[in-house]
Parts: sequence; C-alpha cells; structure tokens
Amino acid sequence: MSQDAQQGRFTARELRRGRFEISPADLRPALTLLTGFAPKATREAAELLTRADPGLLVVTYDLAELLDAGTVRRTVHDGRGLIEDERVTLEHGCINCTIREDLLPALVRLARARPASDLALVLPPSMEPEAVTTACGWCHVDGAPVSDALRIDSVVAVCDPATLLETLDSDQDLADRGLHAADDDTRSVSEVAARQIEFADTVLLWAPGSEPDYEHTRLSVLLQRLNPWARHLVLDMPEPSVSATLASRRLAQFSARIRRSGRFDPEAPEPYGRGIEGYAVGCHEPEPDCGVVATLYRARRPFHPQRFHQALPTLTGRTLRGRGHLWLAGQPDLIVAWESSGGGVSMGDMGRWLAATPDEEWEESSPERRVNADLHWDADFGDREIQLAFVGIHFEADELTAALDACLLTDAEVAEGTAAWREYPDPFEGCFESKERNQE
Repeated sequence: MSQDAQQGRFTARELRRGRFEISPADLRPALTLLTGFAPKATREAAELLTRADPGLLVVTYDLAELLDAGTVRRTVHDGRGLIEDERVTLEHGCINCTIREDLLPALVRLARARPASDLALVLPPSMEPEAVTTACGWCHVDGAPVSDALRIDSVVAVCDPATLLETLDSDQDLADRGLHAADDDTRSVSEVAARQIEFADTVLLWAPGSEPDYEHTRLSVLLQRLNPWARHLVLDMPEPSVSATLASRRLAQFSARIRRSGRFDPEAPEPYGRGIEGYAVGCHEPEPDCGVVATLYRARRPFHPQRFHQALPTLTGRTLRGRGHLWLAGQPDLIVAWESSGGGVSMGDMGRWLAATPDEEWEESSPERRVNADLHWDADFGDREIQLAFVGIHFEADELTAALDACLLTDAEVAEGTAAWREYPDPFEGCFESKERNQE
C-alpha cells in the first residue's frame, strides 16, 4: 500500500483498480502463507496462531525425501491436535509437481470440507511463496479454479534474528545444505531468503520474550530497507509469568495483526520488475541507520558491457542485496533483470523495451507500464533506463554510485550510436534468450 493510502489518501491508480471499493463479504476461507528461512520460527508462529484460533487449519510440508524417493510428507493440524499425517509419492519429484499435484488439491479439499475455518500454509525453506501464489492464480482442481474455494489473504515472512544476517550473507547454494528442490536447482541460500522477504506483504521479526536491543533494531531497519512496501511487525509476546488475561489479550492482538489483513495483491509486480511498472524498486537511505545503508541508482544511458562485467565483484561484494533492471549497450533492445546476494549475481531476460517494440505489440504490456513509459519518455533512449536498489551494512553509497557511473557509456561512446555499441566486446553475449532477436 502506498504511503498516501496509509495516511488515508488514495491515488487515482488505486481507486481505478478498485482496491479500496466497498465489496460484499468474502466468505471463502482465507489462506495465510508463512514463509522464511527459519523453519523453527515459522512453525512457532503458526502454533501461536492456532492458540489464538483453535479452528485454524495449519498445513505443513516436509520435502526431505523429495529428491531421493519422490515423496513428500504433508501434515494438517488445528489447535486441538493432528488431523492428517500422510506421505505422498509424486509422479515427478520436484517442487512445482508438489504444488500442483498435492498442495493445491489438499488446500481445496480442506477449504471445502471445513468452509468456516481459515488455513495457514507453512512453507519449507526451499519453496518460494511466489510459486504457490502463481499456481493458485491459474491452476484448477476438479475442473474449478483454486480461487473458487479459497483466497490468499497474506504472505508473511518470518525472520529469526539469530540467523537472519548469516543467511542473507551466505555464499552457499541450497544444495550445500541439502535443501535443493531438484538436481539442477542452483539457487543460493541468500537469494531464496531475500526473495521470501521481498515478496511478502507482511514481515515478522521473530523475537519472543526478548527485550528490545540494538541488534533487533538494526535488523528491523534492515528488513524495512529490503522490503519497504510491506508491513513490518516485531513479535513481542509476553513472558509466561504475566497474567493469563494479559497473555490472552496479547495473543489475540498478534493473531489479528497477522491474519485477515487482505494485504496480498496478486497484481503486484515482481520486486526486480517494479521499476518498469512505475513503482519504486527500493528506498534511498544513504546515511547509515544502525549501520544499515540503502541506495537507489538511476541512469538513462546504458552500461558498457565490458566495464560493467569488470565491476561485478565490487557491486556484489559491498552489499547484501541488489535488485532492479538495467540495459547494456551491446544488447540495447533487451531489459535485463538484476538480482545480487551473497556475493553472487543473477541476470535475466525481461523482454524488450517498448522503444524497441512494434507499436502493434504495445497492448501486450500492462497499462501501468505504458503510462510510466509515456511519462518518462526520453528523446534519445525512449523508455530505456537503469533502476537498481542496493541494501547492505556499512558500505559507502557514494562509492557504489561512482563505481556504477564509471560503467556508463561516455558522451563520446553515446555519440557512436547503437550500431557501434553492438560491436563492443560483450561478456554477456549469449547469456540471455533474447540475444538473437536484438540483432538488426
């Protein structure tokens, strides 16, 4: 939700999309997704929710035997005890098959069997919430859309302060921890953990029974910089020594802040693709707050591919996380997605810039993207633009900006034109699927 909306003022775009219109009561069971790279904390958060509402159905998946045996373990319980404990053998042992073949049918079955009960899905660390919400948006169960039986209410990232920094800074792959979802799963621990936080609409710092201190404050700032568009909460449940009345009241307050918030937005763009849709890709807070620094970088001209490639160790080594989009002079028609974490970088194809797209194909892009392009159109570059956001601890934002500026084309290089740019030495040549369609 935008800052204006939080303050009671709604933008024309939000009103046009009807996000704040009064609508009839939605009687479908609400699904809360609990995600995070701290499974113990995530399970404990679910248990607190069942204490507040014993009728809440909690669904949990164990993928430990997925690769070796093609088997997953699914458990379902509420506040009164265990309801189901099943091992399911899948035709193909992968996360996507788990979602399509078992997870969605199980959620729909439970929603139909107990329509008065909401559901909470506790995701294992390697299952990203975006995969689940995307599948819910297009999959059918028994010939009917999943959305006929239930609605996704909120995606909550649960973060453990004891492991958060180490996880975000890890240089390990999921496979190093035995958490990979397939033999060819090359995702990194830091990449998955960051995506879980960035995709969430609610971020919960799990610190039960602890006194507020500098470290918790620092981690709270870090989480807010990583996901400035989410609601941020810190668990502050009282110690067992407090009165039962106070404990019950605090428990109810915790549950009310997590569940039935209606914060999930199925139309929200991916975090690294927010810029082309007219959203901010992050926040600009270059002055350290508890040591946490966040900076936004924007430029109209492209990066020189060779200089940018040489700068990658500098860019990834100084920050915990980077995201956004960019363009390279050697491939001027292509939007390149950027993600960096744990000292590594991932770059991918996001399609063509509108400036390189035939007019008759513009309608295939979202209205928000077309409006954003019109508002910021450049006479030389069209809608081409670099937007990158970086977050880290104790790095100099000015030095990072200078390193990125040094990668941009100079005035003399810009004057050479795109035909000359395409001849530049390009370490990224062949890295993107759309390379061939960029040739003139």
